[in-house]
Order: sequence, then structure tokens, then C-alpha cells
Amino acid sequence: MKRNLALEFARVTEAAALASSKWIGRGDKESADQAAVDAMRYMLNEIDISGEIVIGEGEIDEAPMLYIGEKVGKSQEATPVDIAVDPLEGTRMTAQGQANAIAVMAVGNRGSFLKAPDMYMEKLIVGPEAKGSIDLNKPLKENIYSVSKALGKELSDLTIVILDKPRHKSIIKNLQDMGMRVIALPDGDVAASILVAVIDSEIDMLYGIGGAPEGVISAAAMKALGGDMNVRLKTRSEVKGITLENDKISKGEIVRCKEMGIEINKVLTLDDLVKDDQVVFTATGVTPGDLVEGVSRKGNIARTETLLIRGKTKTVRYIKSIHNLDFKSEELKKIIL
Repeated sequence: MKRNLALEFARVTEAAALASSKWIGRGDKESADQAAVDAMRYMLNEIDISGEIVIGEGEIDEAPMLYIGEKVGKSQEATPVDIAVDPLEGTRMTAQGQANAIAVMAVGNRGSFLKAPDMYMEKLIVGPEAKGSIDLNKPLKENIYSVSKALGKELSDLTIVILDKPRHKSIIKNLQDMGMRVIALPDGDVAASILVAVIDSEIDMLYGIGGAPEGVISAAAMKALGGDMNVRLKTRSEVKGITLENDKISKGEIVRCKEMGIEINKVLTLDDLVKDDQVVFTATGVTPGDLVEGVSRKGNIARTETLLIRGKTKTVRYIKSIHNLDFKSEELKKIIL
């Protein structure tokens, strides 16, 4: 993949963040998501690539989406790339004006990413220092002791991130009873997964059941940063405790996995999720967060902060940009303003 494309991809998440930021605190997550999708689609189609969305958001909750299989880019004769997107990770956080919402995307050479339906995914993630110490086939407790040993830390010194969902309530209590420090986030495990691998972060692990699209995007960042990850796909019936016979969505998930040649509940490694280390990961803050700052705006002047990671060189860039929205294209202004 051409090096200059990395900055072009950063411009895509910047546009999505700018578009969704006008909906911060307005209680309308669907409009925030739609704005991010529209901006991301427009910008992707302005880049000289032959792109395909291989994993996207929206099938679980019927949200607006860049759909799986959608072709984007200026020309199908240009550089072929696969794209994993979450135009707005944290729609509810954006709508409620809460922290850590981001616009995020991962791009790789054709065939780089696992193709999976938009369904649930169990995830276990660690940073470079604990690489090789995890195995999701084993109980979580065994993995925690293994990571503790790899990092040379006592359990009381370990910090784990997990989504604050009803399905994790007993797990959070068990982890705290073990003496670990637990950071329970309302939403948004992509940003948290990256913090696991950032050099100066205090977070040692991420565990929990979240979305598969976010899992593949997180895997791209882990591949680029040298972290490690195990996952397995879960049907909605398993996660929600619903009888499979009465759940059409779960039946559809099973059918789609079979069509894609993916085995539900089989443990997948980082190499299964991302086959090529020449990936590009970009995330732009929408609301203020631990990973990047959110969009700030005064009139038609806006500031953004973007994390851009290039896997080939392991380069991590934080890009602070000032945007004069009056000078954006007419098409983009219709979405952003």
C-alpha cells in the first residue's frame, strides 16, 4: 500500500468526526451515526483506491451503515484495499455528550481482514509485553495469571478494561474480588483496546463481549502496535440468553457464518483476524477521550485530533488539525455544516 494513502485515510475519519460532532449532546444517535457514515462514504470515494468494505456497522440494530461488500474509491483500477469501518464508535456517547466517542477505520491490502457478519464477539486483548501469554480456550482466570506472570505484576497491580454491560456484571465482581483494578466503560471498546498497547498506558488487558466490527478494527491496531488478541464469535442468543429456536437474528448469524466459512465459538488469533501487518489504522476523536481529544468548534473553525498508525513502519502519529469549514467542498459542507 502506498505510504501517502495513510494521510488520506486520516482525512476520512476527520470528516466523519466533524460531521457527527454537530450532534453531540442532542440526544439523536441515529442522526449522529448517519452524518458520520455520509461523510466517510464521501471522503472514501474521493481517494484513488479500489476499496471494498469487508466489515462494517449496522446490521444488528438496523443503523445507517457502510455495508459489507460496498465498493468505494475513485477507480476499481486503482490500489486494491480492504476496509473495516466504524464511522461513529459511541453513538450513544455522542448523543448524550459523553466521553470517548471516535470515528475509526482500518485499511489493509486486499485479503487482509477476517470477513465476518456484524454480530457479537468475545475479546481478550493484551499489549506487546504480554504477547503470547493469552489463550481464550482457557478460563479467564488462567489468562489473568498468565498475563500477570508475563508482565511481572501482582494481581493487585493489574488493570483490566471491560464494557459495563449486564452480561459482564458477575465477571466484573469476580475480577474485583481477585484484587484487580477494573475500569468499566459504558461503550466503546476500540479506544480501550488501543490503550492496552500504548507505551505509557496503565491498562494491561481488555476482556468482554462486544461487536465483531470493532473487534476486527481493534485487531488492526494490535497488529500494527505489536499487541496480541484472541476472539470468538457469539450469536445473539448466546449473549442475550435467548432460546435459539425463537431468535431469527441468531439463526441468520449462523447461516451467514457458514456461508463465509467461519466457525462460531472457535477461538481466532490475531493472525486469523488480520493477515497482513501493512495495515493503516486511523481514529479521530468526536467527544473528548482518553485516546484522542474531541472536536472543538468556534463558528466554522474546528479542531480535531487523530491517531494514525502505519503498521509497516510501526509509526504512531497524533495529528492535530485546524479546519476552516468554509473551504471544504460544497458536497462535504452539506454534510458537516
